[in-house]
Amino acid sequence: MTADSLRDNPIRPPAVPLIACDPYFSVWSRANNLTDTCTSHWTGKRQSLTSLVRIDGVTYRLMGDAPAELPALHQDSVVVLPTRTICEFSGHGVDITLTFVTPALPDDIDILSRPVTYLTWDVESTDGAARDVALYFSASGELAVDVPEQEVAWGRVDSRTLDIVRIGSTEQPVLEKDGDDLRIDWGYAYVAVGKSQASTYAGSFDTATRAFTTDGALPSSDDSRGPRAAGDDVPVLAVAFDLGAVTEPASRRIIVAYDDEYSIEYMGQRLRPYWRREGMDPVELLETSEHEAEDLAARCAQFDDELIDDMTRMGGAKYARLCALAYRQAQAANKVTADSNGCPLMFPKENFSNGCIGTVDVIYPMIPQFLLLNPTLAKAAIAPVLDYAASERWKFPFAPHDLGRYPHANGQVYGGGEETEDRQMPVEESGNMILLVAAIVQAEGSAAFASRYWPQLTEWAEYLADKGFDPEHQLCTDDFAGHLAHNVNLSVKAIMALGAYAKLCAVRGETMAADRYRALAEEFAARWMREADDGDHYRLTFDGVGTWSQKYNLVWNRVLDLGLFPDSVAETEMAHYRQVQGRYGLPLDSRQGYTKIDWILWSATLTGVRDDFDALVAPVYDFVNETPDRVPLTDWYETETAKLRNMIARPVVGGFFMQMLTDPALWKKWASRDATEACDWAPIPDRA
Repeated sequence: MTADSLRDNPIRPPAVPLIACDPYFSVWSRANNLTDTCTSHWTGKRQSLTSLVRIDGVTYRLMGDAPAELPALHQDSVVVLPTRTICEFSGHGVDITLTFVTPALPDDIDILSRPVTYLTWDVESTDGAARDVALYFSASGELAVDVPEQEVAWGRVDSRTLDIVRIGSTEQPVLEKDGDDLRIDWGYAYVAVGKSQASTYAGSFDTATRAFTTDGALPSSDDSRGPRAAGDDVPVLAVAFDLGAVTEPASRRIIVAYDDEYSIEYMGQRLRPYWRREGMDPVELLETSEHEAEDLAARCAQFDDELIDDMTRMGGAKYARLCALAYRQAQAANKVTADSNGCPLMFPKENFSNGCIGTVDVIYPMIPQFLLLNPTLAKAAIAPVLDYAASERWKFPFAPHDLGRYPHANGQVYGGGEETEDRQMPVEESGNMILLVAAIVQAEGSAAFASRYWPQLTEWAEYLADKGFDPEHQLCTDDFAGHLAHNVNLSVKAIMALGAYAKLCAVRGETMAADRYRALAEEFAARWMREADDGDHYRLTFDGVGTWSQKYNLVWNRVLDLGLFPDSVAETEMAHYRQVQGRYGLPLDSRQGYTKIDWILWSATLTGVRDDFDALVAPVYDFVNETPDRVPLTDWYETETAKLRNMIARPVVGGFFMQMLTDPALWKKWASRDATEACDWAPIPDRA
């Protein structure tokens, strides 16, 4: 099965990813058709991308809801692939395919980290007659501000090979704000096209579209007024192509990019984006991207085809469609930067939850995508947390919850700064970190990364040995459900982590420690089966007769080949899940009808039986197709109504790829393509 096959009966994304580069450069369409609404940032705030086509003197909309007086060309389809979104239009004697390519190729962090999306228009006459065609595109200054009241300025940038226009805020408050419902207001948005291939313009949207609608061209000179508010007559960067009389297929391409200059503040140090680590500037970025465009398009197509083929084989066409959408979202919720040694550090944003950065219990569900496709990025996501925990800044005997609030990774903020264990997630995050390191070691076949952080891993294993089996009144990753004592699924996490730590000890040659922790994990597993037993399933809490919950943490029993629980445990749980799941998925537990989409995809893998997997995935697929909330994928929703609870556009959907990790040969095939040079991450910066 190739990417083309997903065009047959495609999934209806709740929102369609168009530009999907990082938490700030992330533009979506929240409708069935690109012309039904204005495009927006993942937060829902307007960030207008507009495309028009002029056919035989009449102008139609291809993307965006303005100018409202212009009719829309009929959209035939949209398909979302791991690196591409393809929209097909037809009417008035032409077919047009508009393709967005974000080359997030996991085997090449240099390419993946570029804040670049290509837009390509492929135009063809459908009846053999010559059709006079012109194309228009514009990107609004809204891409470069947090709120439209902020002033922007625009202009041209010199290049040997490209026509480049850019726009940015006049204030340029670099890395000043942190929080959740925010957009970037520093750096510059760029639009670039090959020299002499098109006309370009910077200025008023109304002026640009009026000129194009009148004669298929842009104004001959830029709008010199300014600066002005981004929402005042919407200043734009515009490109127009005059294709002339089209009788043979014609294609045109532009580049849309965003240079944030500095991306993250990590322990007081400003980090450059990874693509800038050796001094590349935005003009070099654009010129290189244009030079490599054809090669990258071919590589993206090949990557999409192969990944979709493997996903289909492992989970069917519905699973492949879900993963294609998840891939774009998980990558776009992360920012890849470089430390002082030039090694990658990747920072996820906890979108529409509390805006935290480097949240351990967000990294934990997202990690399967990166473990599969690039273990270096998995390490890059947890190295900042491990270094923080190893520093004098961290005072607790368990793992931290987060590194701060995006884009400031200056130390944990969760819990309101209270130095109390009650506001932390001690068992949750300690178990998460040990399991993540163990999975990286398995992917790489080396204990080197674990050895770098051995004192912290050992301290956390000791904490779990003492506190993990029957957790106290603690929070877990599902913190919206509140504190819970005697949490059976959290106990599973601790048991899995102790077994994983035993494997790490064995890989390091520490035989006595390996035997000790293995024996303890086996003892806990045997107790767990007795004390959590509720007849035909296992409980939510050890003392909760008649309760149940998803035991998604049990997945590591298979993935890490721990063998701590017999197959009968997963089989018992799965039989119960299939009885109690709702119209749109399996609830998280017996307390509420809501669920977490990532955990369903983990729970679906527990038995290794394809029919069980399909039974749990099918309602999730229906949810994505039918939810009334037109937002980037949520991970928290109601299983009977398909309505959103909260939390959208988060990277946790990278957890959809857990099924792929259950095939060791497949995991090895993809992970071995990680060609990143060995990294020696720099110590945590001294500045607080």
